[in-house]
Formats: sequence, structure tokens, C-alpha cells
Amino acid sequence: MLIGGLQKFSLLDYPDHISAIVFVKGCNFRCRFCYNPMLVWPETEVGKFKNNFAPGSKGAKEKGHSLIKEGDLFRFFKERRGKLEAIVITGGEPTIYRDLPDFMERIKKIGYLIKLDTNGTNPEMIKELIENKLINYIAMDIKAPAEKYLKVVGVKADFKKILESVKIIMKGGIPYEFRTTVVPGQIDKEDIKKMGKLIDKSDVWYLQKFKTDTELVDNNLKKERQFTDKEMKEMRAIGKKYAKRCVVR
Repeated sequence: MLIGGLQKFSLLDYPDHISAIVFVKGCNFRCRFCYNPMLVWPETEVGKFKNNFAPGSKGAKEKGHSLIKEGDLFRFFKERRGKLEAIVITGGEPTIYRDLPDFMERIKKIGYLIKLDTNGTNPEMIKELIENKLINYIAMDIKAPAEKYLKVVGVKADFKKILESVKIIMKGGIPYEFRTTVVPGQIDKEDIKKMGKLIDKSDVWYLQKFKTDTELVDNNLKKERQFTDKEMKEMRAIGKKYAKRCVVR
């Protein structure tokens, strides 16, 4: 695991629990609106691996380095026991790392709940983590309908794996949420309807405005407008037909 950052305290990222957030380095997507470019494109280029590259292996460690050593990270976890309730693992994309289950198991042994943020490209990993009771909550990004995935994520994605992850999460028996970042020119109301059908009868779906006040993978997007509150409410009205709760944030 290559650790790119640690937020020591959050009241927002794990519903109803006090958490810390671990940011891993490297991602297999290139979403233009992503506000963590330093994790998508680490200075060592560790994020630009091929499908046959094994993050978490010796090769990965030779190509990059953690900004935070695991020893220091776990000392912090132990010191904050009783003050923090949960650890959120996000990125980048955590499921690109083969040693993610081992990392989570060490956290669980300390006594924390774990929330995972994922883009859903590794359903096999998600299934393993749920079956082995290593996660207590999962949040998955639904980026776009199938025909727009390449445009939105910037790379060719196996959409069958995205759908498989959705099914695993909805049947996994743990709390979950789906999330979609909506960018004018990328996502419209018809797309919300198409994505809604993919997650029909899901528990929670968050529709998020993209940020323009921070560094992005593609800073040209800073010039683009955000959807208005009225437009977001219209999208939410569509989303409510498919998710038990559809929330704009």
C-alpha cells in the first residue's frame, strides 16, 4: 500500500461515526473532475500502471513511496483508539492493491469499523472484503451510463465489472451508498435516468456537484459552470425514482 495522505478527523465521511481518512496513491481512472490529482498522478508515476502491474508488490514499491509510513500510521490508529470509531480508506483507488485485505485486517484487529471508497472496477476484491467481514460500509462511484464511461473516466473500462460490483454491493448485507459527480457536458438528466436503472431499488444515491475551487486532473474544467441548485433538484427528482434516498450534496 502506498499511502498518500491522512486526515486525522472527520465527522462527514462515515455516516454517524467519527473517523480518520487514509488516502492511497494511484488510480486506474483519469476522471477530469477528480480533485485528488496528486493521488491519481503521484510524482513517481505509480498511478500509471498497466492491468498486469501488481500494486502492493515489490515492483510497486520500487516505483513509488508512501508519504506516510505504515508503522507511523498504525501507531496513530492505536493512539486514537477510543476517540476514533472508524477508518475510511479512499484514494486514488484502494482496490488496485493486492495487499488491501491484509491492511484492513490489521485495522480491524485494533477495533475499528472500516469504510471503503471505490470506483467498482475490482468486483473480485470487493466480494472478498465483504465475505471476510473486513468492511462495514462501502461507497461506490457510478460515473456515467455505459456509453459514456470512457468519456468520463478517461480510460477504457470493463463495464461488466462495474455492474458486477453494483450487484455484489447491493446484495452484500452491509450499509452502502452510490455516488455520482455531475459535470455539465458529461452528465445530463437522461444519463441520471440510465444510471438509476443500473442501481434500481438501491438504498442511497448521492448526486454531487464537481468542485472548481481546487486543483483538478484537468484544470480546464475550472472554467466550466456547475449545475445550478434548480438543475440538481431536477436530477434528484429523477434519482428518487430508483433509489430509496437520493440526496444532492
